[in-house]
Amino acid sequence: GVLHEDLRLLLDTALPPKRKKVVLGVGDAKMGAAVLEELGVQCQTGGVVAELMRGIRLHFPALVRGLTAQSAAKAQLGLGHSYSRAKVKFNVHRVDNMIIQSISLLDQLDKDINTFSMRVREWYGYHFPELIKIIPENSMYCRVAKFIGNRRELSEESLEGLEEIVMDSAKAQAILEASRSSMGMDISPLDLINIESFSRRVISLSEYRKGLQEYLRSKMSQVAPSLSALIGEVVGARLISHAGSLTNLAKYPASTVQILGAEKALFRALKTRGNTPKYGLIFHSTFIGRAAAKNKGRISRYLANKCTIASRIDCFSEVPTSVFGDKLREQVEERLAFYETGEPPRKNLEVMKEAVVEANEVVAEVKRRQEKKEKKRKKREKRRLEALAAAAEEPAENSVMETEENDVGAKKKKKKKKQQEPEELEPEPEENGVEEEEEEEPLPKKKRKIVVEPEQEEEEEKKKKKK
Repeated sequence: GVLHEDLRLLLDTALPPKRKKVVLGVGDAKMGAAVLEELGVQCQTGGVVAELMRGIRLHFPALVRGLTAQSAAKAQLGLGHSYSRAKVKFNVHRVDNMIIQSISLLDQLDKDINTFSMRVREWYGYHFPELIKIIPENSMYCRVAKFIGNRRELSEESLEGLEEIVMDSAKAQAILEASRSSMGMDISPLDLINIESFSRRVISLSEYRKGLQEYLRSKMSQVAPSLSALIGEVVGARLISHAGSLTNLAKYPASTVQILGAEKALFRALKTRGNTPKYGLIFHSTFIGRAAAKNKGRISRYLANKCTIASRIDCFSEVPTSVFGDKLREQVEERLAFYETGEPPRKNLEVMKEAVVEANEVVAEVKRRQEKKEKKRKKREKRRLEALAAAAEEPAENSVMETEENDVGAKKKKKKKKQQEPEELEPEPEENGVEEEEEEEPLPKKKRKIVVEPEQEEEEEKKKKKK
């Protein structure tokens, strides 16, 4: 309901001083109400205004001086891009697309691992059929089959390795005894190599599944901590994936969240006028499994309410925390105890007040940590820039030092030459001491050249004459 400052300034400058008789045509009724409330200008909305706006938009280059159709098209394109960017702009750490892909891949991996494990059981069961009853778990069966290989080669020495895999000495001993009296057929080395290779692939897939589950848990704690604290990471991720995004899930009412995933049963019940389903994907939550048969529908409805609240808190809070999820989980536990024992639960208002206080403390702590991290990052950046500046200055200083050293060396060489030249040019000593003192002083450069050059010329002339 608050008018934007730019729009207020534009209307103030565009409208005449006597505004009482002015009627503005506004495309949006909410904007018209805001303009009327802030500026006291009557606004009109409807089909006529929409047609006028469409005409103005069509002939805008002709109405505005200096605006061409090409520049208007560029402006429209830029506006469309900025609008799309604003819609798609998310925090990198809160992108729910990764959760949707992860949970889909996790479900696909579960199916594939089960299929491949059954294939290993059937394939290796021809050679060692008794192993299936001793080890019913799929991934462990693949590990044991890879470790044993040919059952005839199994001995007391390999008992320790079996115990490490099975984590039970009694089972390891039972496997050893069963291998000695097995009914299985003999197997060729080539078949055994193929079985071991396939078992290795299944083991690597199961290990990758564990890593993917950890990744999903970390992403859910960043994107939807309250929802994951309330209902679990896997069920929360399935709800987000089924809704399409966390924003879509937050827009759903609690009645839709309750039967999310049971659409077929719902439409079939509506068509046949039968009983509608009580729960969809939230059936996999532990709360519904723990509730009695008569209370399953009631607890699922209550849980769907709390899931809707948690998803909205996660979607629209600036710093998402798991405080609200923990409090909502406590409320569901209290409601479950109320159905079983009759103990009255706390009121929602009291619980939410406590949650708001705790959440404010947690958010303040998180912001403090972020500020510290930002300060440390700025310090590191400053040090790095100083180091780069110092490294850039060092070569310049070295070059300056080298030039100075070269200058000093050149000066020294010149001084030596000056000292040597006067000594070479000294005349023979004479009896008169005064003349000696006068001649000891070095001649200036020009005079020296004048003195030296005629002697060199005479010597050259004599050499030419001799030749």
